Amino acid sequence: MVSGEPELGEKRTGYRAEPDLLQEAKPEPADAETPNGSAPGSEPEVRLTRRRWAIVFLFSAYSFCNAFQWIQYGSISVVFARFYGMTPFAIDWLSMCYMIVYIPLLFPVAWLLDKKGLRLIALVGSALNCVGAWVKTGSTKPNLFPVTVLGQVVCSLAQVFILGMPSHIASVWFGSREVSSACSIAVFGNQLGIAVGFLLPPVLVPDVEEEEKLAYHISTMFFMTAAVATALFILVAFVFKEKPAHPPSRAQALIHTASPEEYSYLQSIVRLFRNVNFVLLIVSYGLNTGCFYALSTLLTRMVISHYKDEQLNAGRIGLTIIVAGMVGALITGLWLDRTKTYKQTTLLVYIMSFVGMVVFTFTLDLGHIWVVFVTAGVLGFFMTGYLPLGFEFAAELTYPESEGTSSGLLNVAAQIFGIIFTISQAQIFEHFGTQAGNLFLCSFLFVGTVITAFIKADLRRQQANLRDEQTKTLGKVPQTSTVPLYEESKF
Repeated sequence: MVSGEPELGEKRTGYRAEPDLLQEAKPEPADAETPNGSAPGSEPEVRLTRRRWAIVFLFSAYSFCNAFQWIQYGSISVVFARFYGMTPFAIDWLSMCYMIVYIPLLFPVAWLLDKKGLRLIALVGSALNCVGAWVKTGSTKPNLFPVTVLGQVVCSLAQVFILGMPSHIASVWFGSREVSSACSIAVFGNQLGIAVGFLLPPVLVPDVEEEEKLAYHISTMFFMTAAVATALFILVAFVFKEKPAHPPSRAQALIHTASPEEYSYLQSIVRLFRNVNFVLLIVSYGLNTGCFYALSTLLTRMVISHYKDEQLNAGRIGLTIIVAGMVGALITGLWLDRTKTYKQTTLLVYIMSFVGMVVFTFTLDLGHIWVVFVTAGVLGFFMTGYLPLGFEFAAELTYPESEGTSSGLLNVAAQIFGIIFTISQAQIFEHFGTQAGNLFLCSFLFVGTVITAFIKADLRRQQANLRDEQTKTLGKVPQTSTVPLYEESKF
């Protein structure tokens, strides 16, 4: 029994599963105790634990490390191309392999998440991230490009165990009043990793001509990354837990009462694709995030084509996009927790992403790099800030389906569009210039905005929480519980 929790004889905060959502739990034997620590025949207690903050920040940290490894080649693509004797397009594939690997492996990993839970997924994700980082340390000679490809592929495998987790961690560990903020924090780490991936590589690996010095600088960056990845894996092994002792929200409590045999992963996938609103969100999310992936991968080449010898500033512009996006993500997360206006907020942010991309496109070649910083910051605030919005909107539209599956499907769409947009935009750059390539992205952001407008705000998770609140208010559940709904318990 966790210290600070009521004994079995004490009264608890209850809930009642609605028949149209999930069936009620079967009666337990008189002398049994439920897995959640509840007395037989009672409903699981709803409360929060302080460990939830350690979980979300630890996830955010190893997501940070994985995202850094995604963009560390792209931010200095010209340097790596010269070092390995490859074309810039070959270096671009080191970023695109993250997108390619994710697509076929989503469903096996989502199935594993549903069967084995969060802890195993966290361990495998952080372990693969660590292994990939160490493989790269053996690729610091010009003839070892295949080794660095292998290391990047291993890191891309780790991403499959990371990218779809924010909304799932938020739902499993956090209460309904903070779930969107928690999702934003989980996404925050990934975005911070991309930001540092733009900023740090140009500093650690300067564009020097001497091969030995360049190899030394690359080796320094790889070993630093491997050391951080190793420390994070050790922390995950000791700190990361499967789930709290008690469900953190009524929506999670309703899920806990479902009989395990009622769940079918394949049926869940079928139900998700029959959900028209979710399918529309898949397409619109894929278009927006695919544009972001293409922009991130090609940003350095784009800036250098207009501002010669400004590779360091190109990295700083990438940093500006991501930092502004992290601020946007946190603000939208707090806003959603306060207002629950998922549809309106998502549509507004999408419109502003489109407007920001148009402004960025027509100001890139003005000859004033400070203008690029400003327009890139505005674009990043909305485009990157959209990412956690999509996860949370999906969780609302698809409740009580697994958040790992719904967010995974969003990410598959993002990877598919990301690959298409990156390859297409790179070719348009070469033949028609950067403005034509960016207008190509603008057109798809406009299409995504229109699609978002047609999504209906069917907020099922919120309805589950509100319905249970109304049930308690009407007196169908005892009101004499001595345990506050959001009381903090010990680890």
